Amino acid sequence: MGLSRDEVAKVSLLARLRFDEAELDTLTTQLSQVVEYVRQLEELDTESVQPMAHVEDIHNVLADDVARPSLDRDEALANAPKRDDECYRVPAVLGE
Repeated sequence: MGLSRDEVAKVSLLARLRFDEAELDTLTTQLSQVVEYVRQLEELDTESVQPMAHVEDIHNVLADDVARPSLDRDEALANAPKRDDECYRVPAVLGE
C-alpha cells in the first residue's frame, strides 16, 4: 500500500511546496514506489548484521592541528572598513 494523494498533498503543504495537479499525481506515484521499496527492505533478516555508521571503513583524514605563524594584527585588520586598535568594528545586532 503506497501513499495517498491527500498524504502527499499534506506533506507538500507542511514543506511549503506548491505543486499543480499533474505534479502532485507524479509525486504520489514516485513516493509510493519509494515507500514500497522501504517496505521490502523491512523484510530482510538483519539479526546477524553488525551495525555500522558507514558502508566503508573510513578513518579521520584530517591533517594534524599544528601551530604555525599567521598574520600579525595590523595586517589582518588592514582592509577592515572600520576598526579600533584590536578588532573589527561592526554594527550592533542585538542592541547596545
